[in-house]
Amino acid sequence: MNKTAIILGATGLTGGMLLEQLIADKNYSTIKLFSRNSVANSSEKIEEFIVDLLNLETSAKDFTADEVFCCIGTTAAKTKDKNRYKAIDFGIPVAAAKLAKKNHIQTFVVMSSMGANENSTVFYNKTKGEMERTILQQNIQNTYIVRPSLIGGNRDENRVGERIAKGVMSLLNPLFVGGFKKYKMIHPKTIAIAMKKLANHPQNQTIFSSNELEEIAKSKK
Repeated sequence: MNKTAIILGATGLTGGMLLEQLIADKNYSTIKLFSRNSVANSSEKIEEFIVDLLNLETSAKDFTADEVFCCIGTTAAKTKDKNRYKAIDFGIPVAAAKLAKKNHIQTFVVMSSMGANENSTVFYNKTKGEMERTILQQNIQNTYIVRPSLIGGNRDENRVGERIAKGVMSLLNPLFVGGFKKYKMIHPKTIAIAMKKLANHPQNQTIFSSNELEEIAKSKK
C-alpha cells in the first residue's frame, strides 16, 4: 500500500511523534507537511510545504492525500490575543477540513482537547467545541476527534505551570479509575499511535477521550 498522508503541526510535540510513526510505517510512501517552519527530518517520504497556515486555502492544489492529521493548537499563555487564538485553534483545523472535503479526502483526524464544548462559557473550551462542530459539518466520511487530557512529554518551551501540573498528575494518575480514567495524563506518543490506528481502522465512534486513545494504542490492530 502506498498511502499519502498530510500532517499539520508536525513541528509540535504530538505531531512530531506522529510523523515518526508514519515514516516507520511501510504503508505510507508520502507524508506532506504543511507548516510555517521546516522539520529536522530528512526522510525521503517527506514533502514539505512551508506556508502561512492562516491562509491555508492558497495551498488547495497541493492539499491532496488519503488522510489528513491535524495536530494544530496553541495555548492561552502563548497566544494571549483571543482573535489570533481562535484563528489558530478554530481557523486552521476548519480550513484543513474544508480543503479535505473539497479534494475528496475521506479520512480526517484532528486533535481537540478534553472539555471541548461549543456551549461552554470558557473561551478555550468553547473554541475547541466550535471547531469540532464545524469540522463535523463537513461530513467527511471518516472523521475522528481525539480529546486528550493533559499531555505528558517534554516540550521545547519553558512552561513552568505545565511542568508543575504534570508532576502533580503523575502522582494522581493511579487514582483515576472507572469513569475518571479520561482525566489521566497521556503521553504524546500514545496519542500519535492512536491517531494513526484510527486512520487505518475505521470506527463507528467519532470522539475519543484519553482512556480510549490508550486502549486503541495498545490494541494489536
